[in-house]
Amino acid sequence: MDINSILAPIQSELQTVEVRLREAIHVEFEPLANVFETLIGSGGKRIRPALSVLSTKFHPTDPDKALTLAISTELVHAATLIHDDLIDKSPLRRGSPTVNSRWSGTATVLAGDFLLARAADIAASLDNFRVMRLFARTLMAICDGEIRQDFGGAHWPPNREAYYRHIDSKTASLFVACTESGAILSSASEDEITALRDFGHNLGRAFQIADDILDFTADQRALGKPVGSDLRQGTLTLPVFYFVEQDPRGAQVEETLQLDAHDGPEMDRLIEAIRQSPAIAASKAEARRHVQAAQESLTILPNNSYRQALHNLANYVVDRTT
Repeated sequence: MDINSILAPIQSELQTVEVRLREAIHVEFEPLANVFETLIGSGGKRIRPALSVLSTKFHPTDPDKALTLAISTELVHAATLIHDDLIDKSPLRRGSPTVNSRWSGTATVLAGDFLLARAADIAASLDNFRVMRLFARTLMAICDGEIRQDFGGAHWPPNREAYYRHIDSKTASLFVACTESGAILSSASEDEITALRDFGHNLGRAFQIADDILDFTADQRALGKPVGSDLRQGTLTLPVFYFVEQDPRGAQVEETLQLDAHDGPEMDRLIEAIRQSPAIAASKAEARRHVQAAQESLTILPNNSYRQALHNLANYVVDRTT
């Protein structure tokens, strides 16, 4: 199923989110306004707003609060994209020049910080202490993960525990914030809140693993950045782990990184070897195990079109090609 079909039960809410997102990023300083408009206007699948809205649908919820949550989580996501591109020195995002490719590092950081502050301001209007505390902890987790990666570099041999700690901070924490906050706002039972938290956690892991696979397998034009960009930056992801474990050429990873040949022909050959290896299928199988765990979490919830949308969204996460 395509993403629009999956999210059909909440299409009207997502259309309102698009309008309110543009209201939320309105600023008077034109250069900043242009950056935000480009970032938000470039699209994206709006998975985080969708999760926020869908997670409020199992009990009567103030629709405005559901939309407010959706907007705040998407602004956090947008802010992390700005910061990630700066950290990774990425020149392109979805085929367009990144903020850091046009602005100084200081200005880029502040642009991301502005969006985080705007997101926090919007989330505070929910007037829900539990959601705000979860929101604050999510921001801390995201920052902690990026700092650990920046200071840690590429560990050898590859460390799965460190990898999962990173993707839990970088990606899964915000997915959890979406689903758990939605459950809280809808006054769900504690068991249901836990179920939606677990769903978000496993879905976030699957989403990031799928992203790490696409970093090797997607077409560069669809990817909007160089193929294998994570490995070129010295970041070891799950496909690399499987390649090292399963392929006789696994030693080439350490050798290539030691040569600091991140953009040379050695790296190009290594990326192609990983791309063609069984490591890709093994990584996808691991992502699917997280999808299955996420879907099993949903069984406690009322069986309606919104639960089916969450179930289908989990499948989509690992089947997507961009």
